[in-house]
Amino acid sequence: MCFFIKSINSCLLINRMLTLDYSFLFKSLMSNTTEAVHLLEKKLKNLLSNYDFLLKENQLLLQNTSKLHHELLESKQLLEQQEKQFKLLKIAKTIEGSNNSTRDTKFKINALIREIDKCIVQLNA
Repeated sequence: MCFFIKSINSCLLINRMLTLDYSFLFKSLMSNTTEAVHLLEKKLKNLLSNYDFLLKENQLLLQNTSKLHHELLESKQLLEQQEKQFKLLKIAKTIEGSNNSTRDTKFKINALIREIDKCIVQLNA
């Protein structure tokens, strides 16, 4: 009987009113129900508004994440290219100084040959 009533005191008051006047009780419950419906509508609108805002924010964050991921991949590729270029420059400097250290040059050439062999094996696999 007291489902729409907010406190125990209100429930006691309603019980007293039942003995006095049923029409007054019906009007009171209807106004409480109407108020509850309006409050529920207001909260639902607020909830939907928050939901729309969060959807838009989520889309922006996903776009930003995608953009940052793409930039990270580009940076990694650039780093790999620069590391390869650095290795090549290092090898070129070693070969260039081959007059002084032929032994180092032979080791570098053998390392390059092994690396080329690994690449060939990977291509054949």
